[in-house]
Amino acid sequence: MKTKTARTQWTSLAAVLGLVIGTLAGCATPTGPVFEPLEEAITWPPAPEQARIRYVGQLAAERDLKRPRGFAESIGEALFGKQKEETMALPLAACTDGADRVFVVDTSLSIVHVFNLMTRQYEQWSPPEDSPIPMLTPVGLAYDPIRQRLLVSDSANSVIQVFSDSGAYIGSIGRDHLLRPCGLVSDAETGNLYVADSKAHQVVVLTPDGDLVHRIGSRGEALGEFNGPVGIALDGRGRLYVCDSLNCRVQRFHPDFTPDLQIGRRGDMPGYFSRPKGLAVDSEGHLYVVDANFEAVQVFDEAGRLLLSFGHEGQGPGEFWLPAGLYIDANDRLWVADSYNRRIQVFDYVSPALMEPSDSEESKELQ
Repeated sequence: MKTKTARTQWTSLAAVLGLVIGTLAGCATPTGPVFEPLEEAITWPPAPEQARIRYVGQLAAERDLKRPRGFAESIGEALFGKQKEETMALPLAACTDGADRVFVVDTSLSIVHVFNLMTRQYEQWSPPEDSPIPMLTPVGLAYDPIRQRLLVSDSANSVIQVFSDSGAYIGSIGRDHLLRPCGLVSDAETGNLYVADSKAHQVVVLTPDGDLVHRIGSRGEALGEFNGPVGIALDGRGRLYVCDSLNCRVQRFHPDFTPDLQIGRRGDMPGYFSRPKGLAVDSEGHLYVVDANFEAVQVFDEAGRLLLSFGHEGQGPGEFWLPAGLYIDANDRLWVADSYNRRIQVFDYVSPALMEPSDSEESKELQ
């Protein structure tokens, strides 16, 4: 009786091992690049015109990193099934550390998704449960290259949450100076923070430690005034761009905080805005503005003239559903938070030649 039982157990074990070996053999394939080249490129303008913007891919879940599975992990999956996959719920903004990591704020989950494109590792960052100021509504973020830390605007708490380069929670800054922080950017030269405060209708400039340096603007419609600013960016010349959302325009400021350019106004034609959100500037000075109502990104030259627009409503590559934040890295790669599609879409600016402005011109430059 014992011999028969032993044989039965061995037969069952052999069957399980066979299943495991078969599973391992099936997954022993190269992981390949995170963003696979497309068989047919998706570009704007479309071929045969000279491409200015090229679709690269997307990040929506941990699986998009295409991380190779280890031996133990593969055995566990064969025996017990796959673990629950981590996905985005409501991504509103993204940035990078200037190297291999992509950070994404998820307002619905109150976390930061961290994708390492080199190691293929995925993490989630948030303050510890016993933190005196838990992260409630993260809506914007910026990486501070000087102090090597991640800064996250927590609008409900009126603070900037701070994480070390390894993800350790450091604390919060700015509580005495902010009402509803949204977009923010870190000055790579000084370390100062520029924060779009939508409730104060101002841009608040803080030191790296969170002390007040300056306040720009007040509520209104004149140049230098704001109505619910949300997005913010710096260009290579130290000029500040502010998405003055409820005034349906973008304003540009000199490094001394004086306004010198208004781009766009309320309307439904190319070069106009309906619900502008995120914005960023590439290495050649082109301004990119996300409009959530248009489900598109509009691109302007340094004079504020419209160059092109890409994207429309949908769920496919290059299509958007209430897009929000926009970030451009040092390689002119665009990271667009496609919030209701629960993903970050990735594009490249590919043409070294200057783009020619379109017929629509909606800018106002001060003399």
